[in-house]
Formats: sequence, C-alpha cells, structure tokens
Amino acid sequence: MALARVACRGGLALAAPAVTVEVHLGAGLPFFSIVGMPAIAVKESRERVRAALAHAGFELPAGRITVNLAPAELPKHGGRFDLAIAVGILLASAQLRAAHLERYELFGELGLDASLRRVSGLLPAARVATEQGRTLIVPRANVDELAWIPGARVHSAASLRAVCAHLDGRAPLPLLEPTRLGPARDDDSAANAQPELADVIGQTLAKEALLVAAAGGHSLLLIGPPGCGKSMLAQRLPALLPELSATEALDVATIASIAEQQPTPATASGPKFAASMPPRPFRAPHHSASANAIIGGGARAQPGEITLADRGVLFLDELPEFDRRVLEALREPLESGSVSLARVGLRVDYPARFQLVAAMNPCPCGYQGDRWRVCRCTPPQIAQYRGRISGPLLDRIDLRVAMANERIEQAQNEPSASATTRLWRERVCAARARQRRRCNALNAHMPVNLLLQFVALTSCAERLLDRLRDQMASSLRSQHRLLRVARTIADLADSERVDAQHLAQAQQLRRGLELPED
Repeated sequence: MALARVACRGGLALAAPAVTVEVHLGAGLPFFSIVGMPAIAVKESRERVRAALAHAGFELPAGRITVNLAPAELPKHGGRFDLAIAVGILLASAQLRAAHLERYELFGELGLDASLRRVSGLLPAARVATEQGRTLIVPRANVDELAWIPGARVHSAASLRAVCAHLDGRAPLPLLEPTRLGPARDDDSAANAQPELADVIGQTLAKEALLVAAAGGHSLLLIGPPGCGKSMLAQRLPALLPELSATEALDVATIASIAEQQPTPATASGPKFAASMPPRPFRAPHHSASANAIIGGGARAQPGEITLADRGVLFLDELPEFDRRVLEALREPLESGSVSLARVGLRVDYPARFQLVAAMNPCPCGYQGDRWRVCRCTPPQIAQYRGRISGPLLDRIDLRVAMANERIEQAQNEPSASATTRLWRERVCAARARQRRRCNALNAHMPVNLLLQFVALTSCAERLLDRLRDQMASSLRSQHRLLRVARTIADLADSERVDAQHLAQAQQLRRGLELPED
C-alpha cells in the first residue's frame, strides 16, 4: 500500500478553500475511483490522467487507485485537479520522487497528450496561495492572469513531463516573479481608444450631469428621443473616472477570472511579467437579459453583470424594456454595494459597487417633447410606459436628466475644448480627492450620519432647502440624495460649504421625468 498527498485549491465564488488530493494505491482488481463530491468534469479526469501518463512515458499502477479530494463536503468543479491527481499517482507508485512538495500547489488540466491546458477561475486560488507563502505550478496559459498578483511565486509548465522534471530536480522550471502593476503606457492602444467627450454635440445639461455623476459616484438616468446622444454619453463615463488602484485592479481581475472571462493580458519579458492598469469595467447587457444574468445565479451562483461592473459602470439602455423583476432586483445592490446569492447548500456574497447609468425614451414612440417630430402616443400609453420603472427604483437614482435632439449647426457655437475628456477627468479626480480626504468615501456612498455632518449649508441654501421640502413632498431618501448631489457640485466648485446655487443645480439635475407634454 502507498499513499501520497498533493496540495491544490477549489473554487467557491471569491473563496479558494484548500483541497488536499490524496492518492491511495491498494491491492485488488484494477479500479480507479475519485471521491470527495467531484462534479462530472472531475470524475472524467480519470480518463485524461490515464492517457496523459501513458503519453508522458509513465505507467498507470495496477490494482485499486483511490483519489480522495478532501474535505469531502466541499463541491469540486472543473479540470484544475488533473495535474495534482497525476503527480499524486506517480508519487504513490514511486515513479516520481519530489523534494519539498509541501511548499507547492499544483493546478492544471491535462490533455490526452500530457500537455497542460488553461484553468479557469485560478486567480482567487493564486491570491490565497500567495498570501500563505506557497509556490504555484500552473499551465503556461495561466501566466498572464497571475501577473495581477504582487509577490506571487509561480512556475509555469507546458506538460506533465516538465512538471515531473522540475519536482525531481532534473530540469528546474524558472521562477516567474510578477512586477507591480503600472500605469497604462502612452502607446497602449487600449488607453488611446477611450472615447472623447468633445465628440458629443450640445447636450450641455446632460454633460454637466455626467461630470457630477463621475465626481460623486452617482447613478444617472438619461431621458430623451432616439439619436440624441444618450448612449454616447454613457460610453464616455468610464474615461472620466480615475484610474484603478492596484488593489481595485486585482479585485476586478479576480471577478473576471471566476466569471471565466480573460482579464487584460499581461506583458511578458524574460523571467518577469507585468500588466498595465486595466480600464474600469463597462457592462452593457441587452434588455432581454434574465435576472440571473444581471444579478447573478445559476447552480454554482456565478456572478452577474452587476458584479462584473464592480468598480465600473453598468449601462442599461432602453430601461423600461427590461423585465420588471430584473429592475426591482437592482434596488438592494444600489444601496448596499453588494449582492447575496442563496442556493440550496450554498450562500455567496459578491461585490456590486457599480455606477448605474440608464437610458430611456420619454414615451413608447420616443418623440414626446421633440421639436421636429410629432408624438402620437396617448397619455395612458405614456403613463404605462413610464410606470414600468417603479418609484422605489427611481428614488434610488441620483440624477435624472431630460435630453433633446440637437442640430449639427450647434457644434460651431460650442467651444471644442470646453468639455474634453482629459480636462474633465482632472476635475473629477480633484473632486474625488476632496471626498476621500473628508470621509474616505464618495458622496454617493457616504453614510447618512456623515452626510449630515459634512454637508454644511449656507443660510441661503438652508432657506432654499426648506422651500424645496415643501414643494417636493419627497421621501427622506430622496432629500438625502439631493444633498449628496449638491455636495458633489460644491466639491467640483472647490467650495467647503454648499450654497444655494449648488442646491438649485442639484434639484435641476433630478427633474428628468418632468417632461413637457405635446
């Protein structure tokens, strides 16, 4: 009898629990079993390992082979355990001798020719392993993904033979040491592909709303006829936001990894590799998307669009066309910045600190209030169309701006440099720096007790606020959001106190659904 143990890790949402691959060789008729709650893909590793060992020049031991993936109560998915199982069999059968195996964690899916293939969702496991001082052996195709982890100790291999040669000391694999994430280079095509705000003609009020939304992290609803520039403005919001920090970039890459979406590729150079800072996420799901696709879910509780948009922008075009259940499910994440998914025997929490930008037409035909086209919708049709967006959801949207179609001649009267992406991004960064110094939170996410402390109103602003309270008949949440927007406008103006003009502008940017009738 012989027993071998090899370290690996499973995948459970953002967690990466340790998994010990135990291989036992016993007497009896030939039999190969895998236990420990393996999914179908894990059970099928028996045939992959069998063929890979033969192609690599090794023998599958005779007798009973029992592979236990411990702990037994943790579900195991995917092909990440193939390499650890194969190495465990070779160790238990004395075909391989490995020194210091306890410091390694092995990941990789085996091809029938003994090659190592890419493993999905490896980044969370690699983060935890690095924090615990472990060294990883991974497929070469996963190297670019691990560039996001500062201080990671990684060996990459192309085949099972190369891993065995490294473990027994015959041909050590080079240690790849990732460098720190750096800013995007000037010659980086992704960095230069950012859309330019100056390309949007007219729409002065909507641009101001976009600036305020970027500066304070506020949600934004754009209402206007087809072709007025709603989508163009939404697509330009990520370029106005500050660059991700190294920690934020790693979090974004981790979410992309578990969603089986390739993060921004790394740049390899000899034994070291690095990655430029990625842009903030911009997700724009179609209005036919299901609740599971937007919020997250499925049998394995995979992240949805709101989590994939974490630290970035979620753009919902044609907002009333989304299923009402999908829209109502956005209410809690908008408030808390996270989402909790519960399944039978499984509960996971995902981050969802996204910035919502939504767009809609003012009526079913889209032309209510348009100066050049006639709207033929009846008042009941318009009321029904707008009623698809519930009051509680609308109450959680900070900025609501009405737009109208502009004439091309207006471009000649608008200064080209008045609203460029670079200049406005500098203003956004300055305003956000003020908020971070004040309470280490953006105005949109500031706790209510701090909001009342840091929104210092002038006497004129207090009188205006009293009048607005009497006129609006709005909820307390809506009044708090008005103060948040006013605080952001004051930050953009580099003002310590919120004046009446800041409050009046905030009220103007929250009246988007008050459109003129035909």
